[in-house]
Amino acid sequence: MTAIQRYIGVMSGTSLDGIDVAVAEIDEDHFRLVAGEAYPIPAKLREQILALTQPSDNEIDRLGELDTALGELFAECVSTFIRTHQLKASDIHAIGSHGQTIRHRPERGFTLQIGDPNIIAARTNITTVADFRRRDLCFGGQGAPLVPAFHQALFTSNKRSRIILNIGGMANITLLSPHIDSNLTGYDTGPGNVLLDAWITHSKQLSFDSSGQWAASGSVDKDLLTLLLSTEYFQQPPPKSTGRELFHLDWLLKRLETYGQPVAPADVQATLAELTAITIAHEVARHNLDEVELYVCGGGAHNTHLMSRLEAHIQPRLIEDTHALGLSPDWVEAAAFAWLAYRNLQQLSGNCPAVTGASQATLLGGVYPAFR
Repeated sequence: MTAIQRYIGVMSGTSLDGIDVAVAEIDEDHFRLVAGEAYPIPAKLREQILALTQPSDNEIDRLGELDTALGELFAECVSTFIRTHQLKASDIHAIGSHGQTIRHRPERGFTLQIGDPNIIAARTNITTVADFRRRDLCFGGQGAPLVPAFHQALFTSNKRSRIILNIGGMANITLLSPHIDSNLTGYDTGPGNVLLDAWITHSKQLSFDSSGQWAASGSVDKDLLTLLLSTEYFQQPPPKSTGRELFHLDWLLKRLETYGQPVAPADVQATLAELTAITIAHEVARHNLDEVELYVCGGGAHNTHLMSRLEAHIQPRLIEDTHALGLSPDWVEAAAFAWLAYRNLQQLSGNCPAVTGASQATLLGGVYPAFR
């Protein structure tokens, strides 16, 4: 049995709402979140990330500069976190850094996350594990989602089925069966907050719709919703994963143009919230589970309107956030990458082939050692 060690997870997700840092104590039989903090992404850096998620000019130079800038920012966040919580570098066995996804193209055989882990290891003097997704692609997988393995380790019940729903920029579900010999299932259902954030930024110059208040003030345009639901991704069977490559502001604007009818901005927001809720509900219904418990994590757990729309579509199933399972919904993803760093350094697989579509389980991530 390995001794309990502390790992830090760093997560910067599709929603670009901040950088989450969490520290956890981990061994093969033990996981305990010690603390978590969120740090802002400077506005200019956020704009540069958004620009790089779409094809444009001079990408290589811009990518290189942003890779360096994000590496410095991640390192600064970790160093600040360590000081805030009165830790030392020597207290931390390793950092697991997801990086920032700027392009996810599994259908073309690649996915790319940036935030130079060499810089993180150099500035913090802590061994850093990063680049978690690409080894899975080597075996034919999507490289995503990766958190279902963590959900399985932490949240499985031996009595009933559970669904863990993560709503970040994209939304993904993990189906956990009480039967240990059942295959784990998990995949991206489609947009989570990404279109909601993009539309309120476009319309009102706000970065997000607090508690879903603006969406709640509008009415769903059913014909527009039907048009949005006709997108091929929603009909595809799993395994599947998606990102800003498909769901982004221009995608929405083109569909509004195709729709050709005037829609009040608040009604567009209400329709986008319904799109997120109904695509999640459709995927839950696909599996026809009885007495299933659904637990929500990610930033979307704080969107009161979105949660009410989920409850309307998924009733009578129990819907709570992951607080009820002992882990704050704000830190599940960062904690997952701390856990994946632990798995790597213990020479344990991190992917779930039934989730990603890979031909086999494999080690995930590259290691950038501290120099002490």
